[in-house]
Amino acid sequence: MDTLEKLEILTDAAKYDVSCSSSGSNRKNSSKGLGNGHIAGICHSWSEDGRCISLLKILFTNKCVYDCEYCINRSSNVIKRAEFTPREVADLTINFYRRNYIEGLFLSSGIIKNPNYTMELLIKTADILRNEYNYNGYIHMKSIPGAESDLVKKMGLLVDRMSVNVELPTEKSLKILAPQKSIGAIESSMDFAKQKIVQRQNEIKLYKHTPKFLPAGQTTQMIIGAGKESDFDIVSRAENLYDSYSLKRVFYSAFVPVVKSEFTKDVKKAPLLREHRLYQADWLLRFYGFRSRDLLNEKNKNFDLRIDPKTDWAINNIEKFPVEINKASFWDLMKIPGIGRVSAEKIIKARKYRKLEYWNLKALNISIKKARNFITVNGKYQGFKFKDQKDLKERLSLFEPKSFEQLSFFG
Repeated sequence: MDTLEKLEILTDAAKYDVSCSSSGSNRKNSSKGLGNGHIAGICHSWSEDGRCISLLKILFTNKCVYDCEYCINRSSNVIKRAEFTPREVADLTINFYRRNYIEGLFLSSGIIKNPNYTMELLIKTADILRNEYNYNGYIHMKSIPGAESDLVKKMGLLVDRMSVNVELPTEKSLKILAPQKSIGAIESSMDFAKQKIVQRQNEIKLYKHTPKFLPAGQTTQMIIGAGKESDFDIVSRAENLYDSYSLKRVFYSAFVPVVKSEFTKDVKKAPLLREHRLYQADWLLRFYGFRSRDLLNEKNKNFDLRIDPKTDWAINNIEKFPVEINKASFWDLMKIPGIGRVSAEKIIKARKYRKLEYWNLKALNISIKKARNFITVNGKYQGFKFKDQKDLKERLSLFEPKSFEQLSFFG
């Protein structure tokens, strides 16, 4: 099988792994090196709206000894298999980079023989790129859960970002759908990576030339809709991962029923709208000061898909509103639907000089289409005159897009 045919098979096989982001890398080039993973060298390869830009995203192989129920590459599935060598992946990366096709590499893999053997092949690929070709561009690799800590350390010294995918939100789902995988092995790899990151950050304060370990941090991925977990299960799990392992991102991948399984036969299509709402909720956890129990609870376990999670929270807590724009704290402003971090900062700065009116918000280019239902401006309210929470929810749902479509690089 030639390299082009392998590339066709293994780029297609990689499309279900969404945990490829390059924001945060700061690997500089050397005078004789090739590429640049410094902040300007990646060219916004993970855009604000979630589109991945110009990374060579491939699997090292789609051969796998695991038989996960949700995975198209599972061992029992009859598909065409292929496997690169470390040299082939390194050569592809360099050739694509020189032609300005890509700005970095995202490399994942099925499990060949065992986790340690697979990790050694991935590390060999990174070693060729860094030490033979002097490639200083961005590299993101998937760490294989269950691999020895020494191998995780070697990978962390060579790549910019590493993902250790938890795959499923609950231990129960993992036991049913991926019985060969272990929550303990996954979390052990995450914990080791976190400890090494912190250790290197402390060492670099004392020793200027301390080698960097995962300068862009670590991420993970959860598959949504393959099990029977609720949105509350998923958001709580994500919050725990952020708190415990200082992850840069948790990625959510809507389950695509591309393989037949008795456990997933009821899933007819990818739950893309649910994925979208979970990303919005994740943003609230990371940047808006929300906790999972603010958004959902044991009685209310799933988001109302008709509206975004912040609006849903605001309607469910309508007694906290309206908020007076001229008096609210920064974090109270951040909790108003339709008001983001930039708008909140504009309001805080502008009201130092005068009391704000509605026309001032317009002049500051702050949209109040949604926010006007939750604010007063200098004592004035211009929102809907709604009967109850249900009525307000129905009205605001009309502002939401009627369909969601996932962008694809593959056709």
